[in-house]
Amino acid sequence: MPSLVVHYAFVGVLAATLLGAAFDKRSLLLSLVVVTIPDIDAFIGLVSTVGHREALTNLVIPVLMCAVIAIDLYGREESYIKARWGAYGVRVAWFCVVVYGAGHVLFDAVTGGANLFWPVHDQFYVVNGRLELSSQRGLVQTFLETRPDSGSSVPTLRSLGNSTTVQMSTGVDPNPGGAPDGPVDRVFPVVRGGWQLYLLVVGTLATAARFALDHELPEE
Repeated sequence: MPSLVVHYAFVGVLAATLLGAAFDKRSLLLSLVVVTIPDIDAFIGLVSTVGHREALTNLVIPVLMCAVIAIDLYGREESYIKARWGAYGVRVAWFCVVVYGAGHVLFDAVTGGANLFWPVHDQFYVVNGRLELSSQRGLVQTFLETRPDSGSSVPTLRSLGNSTTVQMSTGVDPNPGGAPDGPVDRVFPVVRGGWQLYLLVVGTLATAARFALDHELPEE
């Protein structure tokens, strides 16, 4: 499961590539705050069975964010976001939705699982599979499975259980739902695996380079 610093590195790359002219210290800082919010549910798990990767780590919240932004931009005579921050604010607002959904929730879903649709649907899901080209079998993929009855393809979502059967361990709550048998080992991961280290280093360097490099091409 990726740590917050790995999420930060990933969001840095997204910001450097997607924000365009709206990329600055303020928009990057806001993005990092937004991608931090889902992990607050680790503390909610101390007092509730609805906890980590569930209470705030779901796709319902970014959908609600979309609705609020859309109502402000298209459902009012004068948009608060446009009036206060102009085009910069509009781009950053939509980017925050991407940060919440893709930068954290879906990232968690492919690296251990999350309760994607809570509270509408209480079930933890993990997305996994493979895509490869075989000389014997051709193109092989397991991310989409075909239903024989309809012939349609649906994403492969493996169910892990619901909030009463699945409780994610965190450094804040290493033994959710029970008392430890011995000394408590609170582990706060930074990187777990070479790919996370690679993403952390490359993402951090790419974000720093976006600040350092001149955005205009030099004259020939």
